[in-house]
Amino acid sequence: MPTILGQNQYGKAENRVVRITRDGDTHHIKDLNVSVALSGDMDDVHYSGSNANVLPTDTTKNTVFAFAKEYGVESAEQFGIHLARHFVSSQEPIQTARIRIEEYSWERIETSGGNSRFIGADEVKHSFVRKGQETRTSQITYDGEKWEVISGLKELSVMNSTNSEFWGYVKDKYTTLKEAYDRVLATDVSARWRYNWTSDEARMPNWEKSYEQARKHMLEAFAETYSLSLQQTLYQMGSRIINSRSEIDEIRFSLPNNHHFLVDLEPFGLKNDTADGAVYFAADRPYGLIEATVLRDGIEPQIPVDMTNL
Repeated sequence: MPTILGQNQYGKAENRVVRITRDGDTHHIKDLNVSVALSGDMDDVHYSGSNANVLPTDTTKNTVFAFAKEYGVESAEQFGIHLARHFVSSQEPIQTARIRIEEYSWERIETSGGNSRFIGADEVKHSFVRKGQETRTSQITYDGEKWEVISGLKELSVMNSTNSEFWGYVKDKYTTLKEAYDRVLATDVSARWRYNWTSDEARMPNWEKSYEQARKHMLEAFAETYSLSLQQTLYQMGSRIINSRSEIDEIRFSLPNNHHFLVDLEPFGLKNDTADGAVYFAADRPYGLIEATVLRDGIEPQIPVDMTNL
C-alpha cells in the first residue's frame, strides 16, 4: 500500500537567549527560551532527501540571536512576530512559521541602602534574583497573511486556605471521599489565552500590559471566589479576564487539584479540625485535573485542548 507525507515542520528548538539592555548603570534582562518551527514546500526533502528548499536549523538559531541584538526584546510576543514575519517573507518555500517562547522573570535585588559602601557600591542596579513563580509563554504563528498569538503562563502556584467547599457530588460503592465544608484549594495554574489581533492592519495590543493585567485579573478572581468546586473557580478566572480585556477572546486552563488532606491525629490524642487551624498532608499525586476553555460569546474555540499541557 502506497504512503504519502502528512503534516510536517522543522526548526531549532529551545534557543536560550538572554538579552541585557544597559541604560547607564541600570540594566534590564529579558530571558527567553525560543523554539522555531517552519512548514511549507518540504515534500522533496522527505521523499528524495533534496535540501534545496531547506533553511538549515542552525540558520534559524543564528537568526534568533541576531534578532535579539538587532531588534531587542520589547516583549516575547513582539520578538516572536519579528521572527515569524522574517522566516515567511524571506524564504519562498516557507509558508508558515510558528514561534514558541517561554520567558523567565528576574527581579532586581534591593540593596541595603544609599549609604552602604559594602564591596564599594552605594546603589546596585545590575543584580537580579530569579523569580520563583510562573513561566510566561507565547506562541506566534504566521502564514504570510494572518497572525495567531496565544500567550499564557504555567506553574503559577496559588492556594486558598479557606472559602472552599466540595459536597453534593455523585456517590457510588467506590466513593470514600468525605464531603468538605471548609477545605484548602490549591493548584498550579497553566493557562493559554488567544488574542483577537490577527492582521497587520489592526492595532497591535500592548503585550506587556496585557499579560500583567490578565495575570492580575486571574489572581483576583481566584482569591475572591467562594469556591464550591475548582471548576467554578476556573470559570470565574476565565470570565474575569474575558470581561476585563477586550483584546482576549479565548482562554484555556489546566488546573491540577493539589489535594490537602487533614491528617488523622486522633491516635495521639489531638483533635485536628479547621476551627483553629489544622495540619494537612499535601499529596502530589494522584491529583484531580480540571481543564476547560472560557470564550467570549459568539467566538469559536481555536486553542488546542492539549496545549496547556505543553
